[in-house]
Amino acid sequence: MAKQCARCRDRAALRRPKTFEQLCKACFFQCLEDEVHTTITSNALFKPGERVAIAASGGKDSTVLAHMMTLLNQRHNYGLDLFLLSIDEGIAGYRDDSLETVKRNEQTYGIPLKVLSYRELYGWSMDQIVAQIGTKNNCTFCGVFRRQALDRGGVLERADKIASGHNADDIAETILLNIIRGDIPRLSRCVNIVTGGEGPLPRVKPFKYTYEKEIVMYAYFNKLDYFSTECVYAPFAARGFARDFVKDLEAARPAGIMDLIHSAESWTISTGSQEQMPTPQRLPAVHIAVASCLPSKCYKPS
Repeated sequence: MAKQCARCRDRAALRRPKTFEQLCKACFFQCLEDEVHTTITSNALFKPGERVAIAASGGKDSTVLAHMMTLLNQRHNYGLDLFLLSIDEGIAGYRDDSLETVKRNEQTYGIPLKVLSYRELYGWSMDQIVAQIGTKNNCTFCGVFRRQALDRGGVLERADKIASGHNADDIAETILLNIIRGDIPRLSRCVNIVTGGEGPLPRVKPFKYTYEKEIVMYAYFNKLDYFSTECVYAPFAARGFARDFVKDLEAARPAGIMDLIHSAESWTISTGSQEQMPTPQRLPAVHIAVASCLPSKCYKPS
């Protein structure tokens, strides 16, 4: 016997990984969109009239974010001026193909696209950097460059905020990585839904409480156009081990992802504890290594 949708009693098409509800496609779309809308409004992520850059890579998260932000902006009259902001790291066989997806999304959603490249900003592509330093830690280097490139792009395009597609799984992985590294200062910040709020260009995470599996299902059932090939340098990243752990945790206990996030949200670090705690040396080492292989005029540590 076919299972019924828990909301409308029509034929169910899926079971939500987050809640185990049996839902039809229409009710699943509505539930996920309503949850993201609640996240946006309850955390006051945007104000009417703001110009918002959607960090667009062409992958599932940023494509669903572009789709949903366009939809919710119209449905709930957010009054936002949206545009896509993409960074071309210069990774052959990966970023060049994914950017074609972003260009198609520009046409689909009718919002403008701005593309900036590492070569344009720093004088080197990521492939050239890896050729100089090897595969060790290159994802860390690329992360530093990418964050700075997004900031520069946002400033150039006069954005008020940058919206990223970081989802609940991503945040759970970051929590674990910071625990493993003993990076207490970052551990206390990594669950913030708004980062850089004290600066001129805050970043917001509308998908903070949205499971990756549900983003994939939303993209699949909506037949969204996204790029699914993994970066050629991803197998060398330490995050892969945290990702595997989170997937195993979700398989054993689906609520485990939210448990990790809510636990990290409730942690407090006293001022006295922070003064006694050693500062992690990993990031300064990255600046030194990167500075040694890039022209000094092209790279400025943030």
